[in-house]
Amino acid sequence: MAGPTTAQRGAAGRADTPARAPHIGPQGRGPGRRTLLVLIAVAAALLTGFVLWALYGSSWLRVERVSTSGVEVLTRAEVEAVAATPMGAPLVSVDTDGMEDRLRQKLSRIDTVDVVRDWPHGISLKVTERKPVLLVRKGAKFVEVDAGGVRFATVDRAPAGVPLLELTPDRSASLRRFGSDRLVREAVRVAGDLPKGVAKDTEAVRVTSYDAISLRLTRDRDVTWGSGEDGAVKARVLTALMKAAPKAGHFDVSAPTAPAVSGS
Repeated sequence: MAGPTTAQRGAAGRADTPARAPHIGPQGRGPGRRTLLVLIAVAAALLTGFVLWALYGSSWLRVERVSTSGVEVLTRAEVEAVAATPMGAPLVSVDTDGMEDRLRQKLSRIDTVDVVRDWPHGISLKVTERKPVLLVRKGAKFVEVDAGGVRFATVDRAPAGVPLLELTPDRSASLRRFGSDRLVREAVRVAGDLPKGVAKDTEAVRVTSYDAISLRLTRDRDVTWGSGEDGAVKARVLTALMKAAPKAGHFDVSAPTAPAVSGS
């Protein structure tokens, strides 16, 4: 019996082979994907343009008001005049750093200031004023000294409860070594360490050298403090001495482990 012919075998082989799906290459998906990317890019550009217009070109986000907080001696009008906020300008364009620098330079009573954008229409000036801890007499006026030893303002009247600084350094090695600025800082340090009850009664802090600081109190009392070192310990010892000898006129805490009291 004759076998299948060559043509029949070829046809059978082709029948057994699975049919292949037509190949769709990247070019088949390309136009749709490119269109989507173009649409996304256009939308992003439109959104960016809208945001820029809203921030800089529209009237929606412009400076319409200024608020000031934290002032005690300074007035809001003084601070706002120096700040010179550009009213009507786009809020995003306001140079807040420049305003802060200008306020600190022109108003020495300002210790710190934060200029904050208060969206959508405001600028907020948050001021912290320097606090005097000592006064230096200057003729009939007084120079205020803050906790950092900075002489920041001259006033006609002494603020209540702020002691005078009597700086009369002798021509000693202490003065040559430390200088008058360092002695002022030591006096400030002592004033900051005083117990509240003593601080309110302190009329003057006297400094003649680095380790010779004393206090003049109300009711003809005085305190020998010594240097500014161990201030917290000296404050506790002084408080105890004043309770134990309330009528004493002189207290010595320069060596807090061996304090002394005299006068009555």
